[in-house]
Amino acid sequence: MTNRTNLKVRLSILNFIEFAVWGSYLTSLGNFLFGIGLGEHIGWFYAMQGIVSLFMPSLVGILADRWIPAQKMLSLCHLTGGLFMALAGVYCMTAGQISFAPLFTLYSLSVAFFMPTIGLNNSVAFNALGRAGMDIVKDFPPIRIFGTIGFICAMLFVNFAGPEGARFQTSYMQLFVSAAISLIMVFYALTMPDCPVSTASVSGNWIDRLGLRAFTLFKQRKMAVFFIFSMMLGVSLQITNGYANPYITFFKDIPEFAGAWAARNANALISLSQISETLCILLIPFCLKKFGIKGVMLMSMLAWVLRFGLFGIGDPSSGVWMFVLSCIVYGIAFDFFNVSGGLYVDNETSTDIRSSAQGLFMIMTNGFGATIGTLAAMAIVNHNVVATDSPEIQLEGWRTSWLIFAAYALVVGILFVFIFKDKKGNGSASKDAVMNESSDAGGMIETGRQ
Repeated sequence: MTNRTNLKVRLSILNFIEFAVWGSYLTSLGNFLFGIGLGEHIGWFYAMQGIVSLFMPSLVGILADRWIPAQKMLSLCHLTGGLFMALAGVYCMTAGQISFAPLFTLYSLSVAFFMPTIGLNNSVAFNALGRAGMDIVKDFPPIRIFGTIGFICAMLFVNFAGPEGARFQTSYMQLFVSAAISLIMVFYALTMPDCPVSTASVSGNWIDRLGLRAFTLFKQRKMAVFFIFSMMLGVSLQITNGYANPYITFFKDIPEFAGAWAARNANALISLSQISETLCILLIPFCLKKFGIKGVMLMSMLAWVLRFGLFGIGDPSSGVWMFVLSCIVYGIAFDFFNVSGGLYVDNETSTDIRSSAQGLFMIMTNGFGATIGTLAAMAIVNHNVVATDSPEIQLEGWRTSWLIFAAYALVVGILFVFIFKDKKGNGSASKDAVMNESSDAGGMIETGRQ
């Protein structure tokens, strides 16, 4: 095995472990919370991922850039996050009655240290590939796919592990699984090639020091509209992560669907979404070239309409094909928005603020958008699905909720058609505008810095 092949294998394992930590609970936590009587608080657990994403990745990134090598920071974050996740599991195991406040506090602390590891994981991989003289654009995507495979494997494990009626996907054991995989990462991350820290002094005004130059993009109408719609579409990101599993599992309470395979294996069914996501990444270059960013984003919005709408009218028995189709279109809904949006931002910004612009895109989508979306979804589901109602009435409440989500995505898509304007080949104009803005603000940008 050549040195380059060996490095690719090592980085593939790194990505596999990284996303297996997340896949252990992201799609099944809502199911567990419903089972212990905390269903009305699901939105807060998923919103916390967006809330901490507003500041923790930036703070941890500064530490990794200036003082602690990224591979050591990655290990430290997994150690801390895994410890709090394990403590959350211990609390659930020993508490007679699980309360919202202590579980939410321990979970939030764990997530606060996990979310920065996604960016750190990329930094470690990019550094290793760069030092080996490899093409990051060409060589990283196949490595990153193993992250999605790790996510899927973790989902399937918690779905099938445990005795019938007490599977990990419905119990606190999923928290221990995540903590155990984090512990593996603690040691494995330290075997990665060393990432240098910057010893150069930071020049420029306070805007440059804090990495806020990307916010000048809001002075360009096209980019401002793009970021606002990114936030509006980001509202959809965490809704199915939080509510798809408990919704599908809920059908077990209805005699007509009690024996359906999908109702007993919701996590396994939902894993089709991640498989679709992996495959749809391959379509992005062709679709961007053929339809442009506006066409691709519209495809994503239509896919979100189908994602929610099919959940609203399907069932785990004769209508299970609708659930399956909903999972298949998820790849388009997620990738055509998240991945294509990142590529668009990269193309429309100068090298001087490209990383900051990507951070701004993440803040608008996974920060503000996802947080608003999960809290709004929680309010809608809590209003329509009342635990004291009969299962038949609750089912109608679930269906109404999914159709509301679908209608929201449809409205966003219609507005996007008329408001967002983009002409192919405009990237240089946007970059020039940003550079002029940077110069007007004090001329402290180093135009040759990559």
